[in-house]
Amino acid sequence: MSLFNPSWLNFDPVYVIYFFVAASAVMFVEGVYLLFFSGSSYRKGVNRRLRLLHEEPNRENILVALRRERGLTRGGGYRLPLIALNRLILQSGSSIGLARIALIVCIVTLLVFAGVMLTHGNPFEAGGAALVCGLVLPYLYLRIKRGRRQKRFGAQFPDAIDIIVRSLRAGHPVPVAVTMVGRELPDPIGTEFGIVADEVTYGADLETAMRNLYFRVGQDDLPLFVTAVAIQSSTGGNLSEILGNLSAVIRLRFKMRRKIRALAAEGRASALILSSLPIAIFLVIQIVAPEFYGAVWGDELTKIALGVAATWMGIGNFIMYRLVNFRI
Repeated sequence: MSLFNPSWLNFDPVYVIYFFVAASAVMFVEGVYLLFFSGSSYRKGVNRRLRLLHEEPNRENILVALRRERGLTRGGGYRLPLIALNRLILQSGSSIGLARIALIVCIVTLLVFAGVMLTHGNPFEAGGAALVCGLVLPYLYLRIKRGRRQKRFGAQFPDAIDIIVRSLRAGHPVPVAVTMVGRELPDPIGTEFGIVADEVTYGADLETAMRNLYFRVGQDDLPLFVTAVAIQSSTGGNLSEILGNLSAVIRLRFKMRRKIRALAAEGRASALILSSLPIAIFLVIQIVAPEFYGAVWGDELTKIALGVAATWMGIGNFIMYRLVNFRI
Protein backbone atom coordinates (compact mmCIF):
# COMPACT_ATOMS: atom_id res chain seq x y z
CA MET A 1 0.00 0.00 0.00
CA SER A 2 1.33 3.41 -0.89
CA LEU A 3 1.91 5.84 1.96
CA PHE A 4 0.22 8.55 -0.09
CA ASN A 5 -2.99 6.55 -0.40
CA PRO A 6 -5.55 8.30 1.85
CA SER A 7 -7.50 5.08 2.40
CA TRP A 8 -5.52 4.33 5.60
CA LEU A 9 -7.03 7.46 7.14
CA ASN A 10 -10.52 5.95 7.01
CA PHE A 11 -11.52 4.93 10.56
CA ASP A 12 -14.65 4.94 12.67
CA PRO A 13 -15.10 8.33 14.43
CA VAL A 14 -16.82 6.55 17.32
CA TYR A 15 -13.38 5.47 18.60
CA VAL A 16 -12.32 9.12 18.78
CA ILE A 17 -15.33 9.84 20.97
CA TYR A 18 -14.46 6.86 23.18
CA PHE A 19 -10.90 8.13 23.51
CA PHE A 20 -11.94 11.62 24.60
CA VAL A 21 -14.53 10.22 27.03
CA ALA A 22 -11.89 8.00 28.64
CA ALA A 23 -9.39 10.88 28.84
CA SER A 24 -12.03 13.10 30.43
CA ALA A 25 -12.84 10.45 33.02
CA VAL A 26 -9.17 10.03 33.92
CA MET A 27 -8.64 13.78 34.29
CA PHE A 28 -11.84 14.08 36.38
CA VAL A 29 -10.65 11.37 38.78
CA GLU A 30 -7.22 12.99 39.01
CA GLY A 31 -8.80 16.37 39.74
CA VAL A 32 -10.92 14.92 42.55
CA TYR A 33 -7.86 13.20 44.02
CA LEU A 34 -5.75 16.37 43.91
CA LEU A 35 -8.60 18.37 45.43
CA PHE A 36 -9.39 16.15 48.42
CA PHE A 37 -6.41 13.86 49.04
CA SER A 38 -3.24 15.60 47.85
CA GLY A 39 -2.74 17.66 51.01
CA SER A 40 -2.85 14.75 53.43
CA SER A 41 -0.87 12.44 51.17
CA TYR A 42 1.79 15.14 50.75
CA ARG A 43 2.14 15.56 54.48
CA LYS A 44 2.42 11.82 55.04
CA GLY A 45 4.76 11.32 52.11
CA VAL A 46 7.26 14.09 52.86
CA ASN A 47 9.46 11.95 55.12
CA ARG A 48 9.33 8.91 57.34
CA ARG A 49 9.03 10.87 60.60
CA LEU A 50 5.83 12.59 59.44
CA ARG A 51 4.37 9.26 58.33
CA LEU A 52 5.01 7.85 61.80
CA LEU A 53 3.57 10.97 63.42
CA HIS A 54 0.39 10.49 61.41
CA GLU A 55 -0.06 7.09 63.11
CA GLU A 56 1.38 7.97 66.54
CA PRO A 57 0.99 11.63 67.63
CA ASN A 58 3.37 11.25 70.61
CA ARG A 59 6.64 12.75 69.41
CA GLU A 60 8.70 11.15 72.18
CA ASN A 61 7.61 7.65 71.14
CA ILE A 62 8.43 8.46 67.51
CA LEU A 63 11.89 9.70 68.54
CA VAL A 64 12.57 6.46 70.43
CA ALA A 65 11.28 4.37 67.50
CA LEU A 66 13.47 6.22 64.99
CA ARG A 67 16.51 5.75 67.22
CA ARG A 68 15.94 2.04 67.71
CA GLU A 69 15.38 1.25 64.05
CA ARG A 70 18.63 3.03 63.22
CA GLY A 71 20.68 0.93 65.69
CA LEU A 72 20.64 3.31 68.68
CA THR A 73 19.45 2.88 72.23
CA ARG A 74 16.48 4.67 73.73
CA GLY A 75 18.75 7.49 74.90
CA GLY A 76 20.60 7.80 71.60
CA GLY A 77 23.73 5.72 72.33
CA TYR A 78 25.24 2.95 70.23
CA ARG A 79 23.77 -0.52 70.77
CA LEU A 80 26.67 -2.52 69.32
CA PRO A 81 30.11 -2.71 70.98
CA LEU A 82 31.70 -2.29 67.54
CA ILE A 83 31.40 1.48 67.22
CA ALA A 84 32.60 1.63 63.60
CA LEU A 85 30.06 -0.96 62.47
CA ASN A 86 27.26 0.68 64.45
CA ARG A 87 28.15 4.07 62.97
CA LEU A 88 28.16 2.60 59.45
CA ILE A 89 24.70 1.09 59.93
CA LEU A 90 23.47 4.35 61.46
CA GLN A 91 24.81 6.56 58.66
CA SER A 92 23.54 4.22 55.94
CA GLY A 93 19.98 5.10 56.96
CA SER A 94 18.84 1.50 57.24
CA SER A 95 15.50 1.38 59.06
CA ILE A 96 14.95 -2.37 59.37
CA GLY A 97 16.76 -2.69 62.70
CA LEU A 98 19.87 -4.53 63.83
CA ALA A 99 18.03 -7.78 64.55
CA ARG A 100 16.63 -8.04 61.03
CA ILE A 101 19.99 -7.14 59.50
CA ALA A 102 21.70 -9.89 61.50
CA LEU A 103 18.95 -12.38 60.57
CA ILE A 104 19.23 -11.56 56.85
CA VAL A 105 23.03 -11.91 56.94
CA CYS A 106 22.80 -15.29 58.73
CA ILE A 107 20.21 -16.63 56.27
CA VAL A 108 22.22 -15.51 53.23
CA THR A 109 25.41 -16.99 54.69
CA LEU A 110 23.76 -20.36 55.35
CA LEU A 111 22.16 -20.47 51.89
CA VAL A 112 25.45 -19.65 50.16
CA PHE A 113 27.32 -22.28 52.22
CA ALA A 114 24.71 -24.93 51.46
CA GLY A 115 24.59 -24.03 47.76
CA VAL A 116 28.38 -24.20 47.30
CA MET A 117 28.54 -27.47 49.24
CA LEU A 118 25.87 -29.00 47.01
CA THR A 119 27.55 -27.87 43.79
CA HIS A 120 31.26 -28.32 44.63
CA GLY A 121 31.35 -30.42 47.81
CA ASN A 122 34.42 -28.57 49.12
CA PRO A 123 33.93 -27.21 52.66
CA PHE A 124 36.80 -24.72 52.30
CA GLU A 125 35.31 -23.17 49.16
CA ALA A 126 31.88 -23.15 50.78
CA GLY A 127 33.26 -21.47 53.89
CA GLY A 128 35.10 -18.85 51.82
CA ALA A 129 32.03 -18.07 49.74
CA ALA A 130 29.86 -17.86 52.87
CA LEU A 131 32.42 -15.58 54.52
CA VAL A 132 32.45 -13.25 51.52
CA CYS A 133 28.64 -13.15 51.24
CA GLY A 134 28.15 -12.86 55.00
CA LEU A 135 30.74 -10.18 55.79
CA VAL A 136 32.27 -8.49 52.76
CA LEU A 137 29.15 -7.99 50.63
CA PRO A 138 26.99 -6.56 53.48
CA TYR A 139 29.83 -4.20 54.40
CA LEU A 140 30.17 -2.99 50.81
CA TYR A 141 26.39 -2.64 50.53
CA LEU A 142 26.23 -0.49 53.67
CA ARG A 143 29.11 1.69 52.47
CA ILE A 144 27.46 2.25 49.08
CA LYS A 145 24.14 3.02 50.76
CA ARG A 146 25.82 5.45 53.15
CA GLY A 147 27.57 7.21 50.26
CA ARG A 148 24.32 7.62 48.31
CA ARG A 149 22.49 8.88 51.38
CA GLN A 150 25.20 11.42 52.12
CA LYS A 151 25.06 12.65 48.53
CA ARG A 152 21.28 13.12 48.76
CA PHE A 153 21.71 14.90 52.08
CA GLY A 154 24.39 17.17 50.61
CA ALA A 155 22.15 18.07 47.66
CA GLN A 156 19.31 19.01 50.05
CA PHE A 157 21.48 20.78 52.62
CA PRO A 158 21.65 24.27 50.99
CA ASP A 159 17.85 24.34 50.67
CA ALA A 160 17.53 23.42 54.34
CA ILE A 161 19.90 26.22 55.33
CA ASP A 162 17.89 28.67 53.20
CA ILE A 163 14.71 27.67 55.04
CA ILE A 164 16.45 28.23 58.38
CA VAL A 165 17.76 31.63 57.23
CA ARG A 166 14.31 32.79 56.10
CA SER A 167 12.78 31.59 59.36
CA LEU A 168 15.42 33.40 61.45
CA ARG A 169 14.89 36.61 59.50
CA ALA A 170 11.17 36.29 60.19
CA GLY A 171 11.94 36.32 63.92
CA HIS A 172 11.70 32.63 64.79
CA PRO A 173 14.21 30.98 67.16
CA VAL A 174 16.61 28.34 65.86
CA PRO A 175 14.63 25.28 67.14
CA VAL A 176 11.51 26.50 65.34
CA ALA A 177 13.52 27.00 62.14
CA VAL A 178 14.91 23.47 62.44
CA THR A 179 11.38 22.15 62.97
CA MET A 180 10.30 23.80 59.72
CA VAL A 181 13.04 21.93 57.84
CA GLY A 182 11.85 18.64 59.36
CA ARG A 183 8.28 19.43 58.29
CA GLU A 184 8.89 20.70 54.76
CA LEU A 185 11.73 18.66 53.23
CA PRO A 186 11.79 14.98 52.21
CA ASP A 187 14.15 12.30 53.45
CA PRO A 188 16.89 12.00 54.39
CA ILE A 189 17.24 15.58 55.61
CA GLY A 190 13.62 15.95 56.73
CA THR A 191 13.69 13.10 59.23
CA GLU A 192 17.17 14.00 60.47
CA PHE A 193 16.26 17.61 61.25
CA GLY A 194 12.98 16.40 62.73
CA ILE A 195 14.98 14.22 65.13
CA VAL A 196 17.06 17.30 66.04
CA ALA A 197 13.87 19.24 66.81
CA ASP A 198 12.51 16.39 68.94
CA GLU A 199 15.77 16.04 70.87
CA VAL A 200 15.76 19.76 71.67
CA THR A 201 12.10 19.52 72.72
CA TYR A 202 12.80 16.67 75.14
CA GLY A 203 15.78 18.11 76.97
CA ALA A 204 18.91 18.17 74.80
CA ASP A 205 20.67 21.46 74.16
CA LEU A 206 20.94 22.70 70.59
CA GLU A 207 24.69 22.08 70.24
CA THR A 208 24.40 18.45 71.42
CA ALA A 209 21.49 17.82 69.08
CA MET A 210 23.47 19.26 66.16
CA ARG A 211 26.49 17.09 66.96
CA ASN A 212 24.22 14.05 67.13
CA LEU A 213 22.98 15.04 63.67
CA TYR A 214 26.55 14.95 62.36
CA PHE A 215 27.18 11.54 63.94
CA ARG A 216 24.00 10.15 62.36
CA VAL A 217 24.77 11.48 58.86
CA GLY A 218 28.53 12.01 58.56
CA GLN A 219 28.25 14.40 55.62
CA ASP A 220 31.29 16.61 54.94
CA ASP A 221 29.48 19.96 54.99
CA LEU A 222 27.73 19.39 58.32
CA PRO A 223 30.68 20.37 60.60
CA LEU A 224 30.58 23.90 59.18
CA PHE A 225 26.89 24.21 60.04
CA VAL A 226 27.30 22.64 63.50
CA THR A 227 30.24 24.90 64.33
CA ALA A 228 28.38 28.03 63.21
CA VAL A 229 25.33 27.20 65.34
CA ALA A 230 27.51 26.28 68.34
CA ILE A 231 29.52 29.53 68.18
CA GLN A 232 26.38 31.63 67.76
CA SER A 233 24.65 29.96 70.71
CA SER A 234 27.63 30.63 73.00
CA THR A 235 28.87 34.04 71.80
CA GLY A 236 25.94 35.49 69.86
CA GLY A 237 25.98 37.11 66.44
CA ASN A 238 23.91 37.37 63.30
CA LEU A 239 23.26 33.68 62.62
CA SER A 240 21.08 34.33 59.57
CA GLU A 241 23.91 36.17 57.81
CA ILE A 242 26.43 33.47 58.74
CA LEU A 243 24.20 30.69 57.49
CA GLY A 244 23.42 32.63 54.31
CA ASN A 245 27.13 32.83 53.52
CA LEU A 246 27.52 29.17 54.45
CA SER A 247 24.75 28.19 52.03
CA ALA A 248 26.52 30.05 49.22
CA VAL A 249 29.83 28.33 50.05
CA ILE A 250 28.21 24.88 50.11
CA ARG A 251 26.55 25.52 46.75
CA LEU A 252 29.90 26.56 45.26
CA ARG A 253 31.56 23.43 46.66
CA PHE A 254 28.78 21.30 45.25
CA LYS A 255 29.19 23.00 41.88
CA MET A 256 32.95 22.38 41.94
CA ARG A 257 32.40 18.70 42.80
CA ARG A 258 30.13 18.35 39.79
CA LYS A 259 32.69 20.09 37.58
CA ILE A 260 35.50 17.82 38.75
CA ARG A 261 33.28 14.78 38.28
CA ALA A 262 32.66 15.86 34.69
CA LEU A 263 36.38 16.38 34.08
CA ALA A 264 37.16 12.95 35.57
CA ALA A 265 34.49 11.18 33.51
CA GLU A 266 37.07 10.06 30.94
CA GLY A 267 39.19 8.42 33.63
CA ARG A 268 36.21 6.62 35.12
CA ALA A 269 35.16 5.39 31.68
CA SER A 270 38.69 4.13 31.00
CA ALA A 271 38.74 2.31 34.33
CA LEU A 272 35.38 0.71 33.61
CA ILE A 273 36.41 -0.42 30.14
CA LEU A 274 39.80 -1.76 31.25
CA SER A 275 38.20 -3.63 34.14
CA SER A 276 35.34 -5.16 32.18
CA LEU A 277 37.28 -6.02 29.01
CA PRO A 278 39.06 -9.18 30.36
CA ILE A 279 35.84 -10.49 31.86
CA ALA A 280 33.90 -9.82 28.65
CA ILE A 281 36.55 -11.56 26.51
CA PHE A 282 36.53 -14.56 28.86
CA LEU A 283 32.74 -14.86 28.60
CA VAL A 284 32.85 -14.58 24.81
CA ILE A 285 35.49 -17.31 24.57
CA GLN A 286 33.44 -19.54 26.87
CA ILE A 287 30.42 -19.12 24.61
CA VAL A 288 32.24 -19.44 21.27
CA ALA A 289 34.80 -22.13 22.22
CA PRO A 290 33.94 -23.79 25.56
CA GLU A 291 36.81 -26.26 25.19
CA PHE A 292 39.44 -23.48 25.07
CA TYR A 293 39.78 -23.40 28.87
CA GLY A 294 38.36 -26.89 29.41
CA ALA A 295 41.74 -28.63 29.53
CA VAL A 296 43.17 -26.45 32.28
CA TRP A 297 40.05 -25.40 34.16
CA GLY A 298 40.43 -28.00 36.90
CA ASP A 299 44.17 -27.40 37.39
CA GLU A 300 45.26 -25.85 40.69
CA LEU A 301 47.75 -23.61 38.90
CA THR A 302 44.89 -22.11 36.91
CA LYS A 303 43.02 -21.20 40.07
CA ILE A 304 46.15 -19.61 41.54
CA ALA A 305 46.77 -17.64 38.33
CA LEU A 306 43.16 -16.42 38.25
CA GLY A 307 43.36 -15.38 41.89
CA VAL A 308 46.58 -13.45 41.30
CA ALA A 309 45.07 -11.79 38.20
CA ALA A 310 41.92 -10.81 40.09
CA THR A 311 43.99 -9.38 42.96
CA TRP A 312 46.18 -7.40 40.57
CA MET A 313 43.12 -6.09 38.76
CA GLY A 314 41.59 -5.06 42.06
CA ILE A 315 44.74 -3.12 42.99
CA GLY A 316 44.67 -1.37 39.62
CA ASN A 317 40.99 -0.49 40.02
CA PHE A 318 41.66 0.92 43.48
CA ILE A 319 44.50 3.10 42.15
CA MET A 320 42.32 4.39 39.30
CA TYR A 321 39.47 5.01 41.75
CA ARG A 322 41.75 7.08 43.95
CA LEU A 323 42.95 9.06 40.96
CA VAL A 324 39.48 10.18 39.89
CA ASN A 325 37.79 10.43 43.32
CA PHE A 326 38.94 12.87 45.99
CA ARG A 327 37.37 15.20 48.51
CA ILE A 328 37.04 18.95 48.18
